[in-house]
Amino acid sequence: MLYNNFMTKIVKDMKNFDTKQINEQQIPQYKNLEDFDYFLPEELIAQFPLKKRDNSRMMVVSRENKDVQNKHFFDIISYLKKSDVLVLNNTKVIPARLIGTKSTGAKVEIFLLHPASDSSLNSEKRPKTLWYALIKNLKRLKPNDIVKISDEFSVKLLQKGEITSAGPGENLVELIFEGDDLSNVLEKYGEIPLPPYIQRKNIQEDKNTYQTVFAKTPGSVAAPTAGLHFTSEILENIREKGVKIVYITLNVGLGTFLPVKENNILDHKMHTESFEIPQDTADIINEAKISGKNIVAVGTTVTRTLEAVYRKYGKILSVKDETDIFIYPPYEFKVIDKLLTNFHLPKSTLIMLVSALMGRDFTLSCYKKAVEEKYRFFSYGDCMFIDK
Repeated sequence: MLYNNFMTKIVKDMKNFDTKQINEQQIPQYKNLEDFDYFLPEELIAQFPLKKRDNSRMMVVSRENKDVQNKHFFDIISYLKKSDVLVLNNTKVIPARLIGTKSTGAKVEIFLLHPASDSSLNSEKRPKTLWYALIKNLKRLKPNDIVKISDEFSVKLLQKGEITSAGPGENLVELIFEGDDLSNVLEKYGEIPLPPYIQRKNIQEDKNTYQTVFAKTPGSVAAPTAGLHFTSEILENIREKGVKIVYITLNVGLGTFLPVKENNILDHKMHTESFEIPQDTADIINEAKISGKNIVAVGTTVTRTLEAVYRKYGKILSVKDETDIFIYPPYEFKVIDKLLTNFHLPKSTLIMLVSALMGRDFTLSCYKKAVEEKYRFFSYGDCMFIDK
């Protein structure tokens, strides 16, 4: 896949959040990257989703008494209280992988990253056509070359990204298409960008299975995978129990797969991701925190969004912003109380986030048990519910 070759270089510098600034008052318990490593047999990396989303296994852990239970995701309702607020990320994965040809017939693979403007994919007006992208076989292209995707869709290279020791940069391209709806064009000619650890070709079913049932706002190039386990029926049952369900939107970038290369984790540069919080979500979360109710985050994307906003504003606001927040132990969580999350890659920033919530030793102990119990790992895998 294209981003197997390019995942070492992703995303822009962040203006509003600085990784060192965020953690400057914290002395990390574990600085070494190896402190977040664990053994994972390759056969436990899920290559396909289960036929039924909610049949995935769910490890339920209690931070207080260190209890560990093996359940299934359809048991989630039993672990939610009537007073809880469940926060979901309603971003939608776009078919960002494009295959085209030059006028010479040479094959070119393009991976769209994010728009070069603030325009929305589902805007009523014609969206901006300038995007940043990774391009395989970039040497075959020069500025103003056009890659033909179909008779009605082409990509024009405007500017090559700067190549550094970290890898290739983001290339500025223009999307040339007929009509006013880019979403329809991408749905027709693009492929869903599966993560690099899924070692197989895309199949048609991925356009559905690598998407949450509540996906609404196009913009991500990777799914918020903790949300993949929910079905419409389970969401309805959760509402009937009295749990409030609210949404944020964080557009997941390829940086979510960016490996930590620095031995000292403080030297790692986090990727930047854009997010938006609607007013009703902000109001409900703030009221819940004042009332002492639990905020249950579905996924690390929700966690990073809420914690980043609180750190900047002192409460949850209706805001459209960006973040490169890096959460590692020790970290005092200000917003979330419980977390539903998948099992993450060894030595990743996401397992560091989980370790900040559970404690590193307990986290690695649970991951060891998950391996022993043959849980399925990563995007299409099983999940963990981290209770108080």
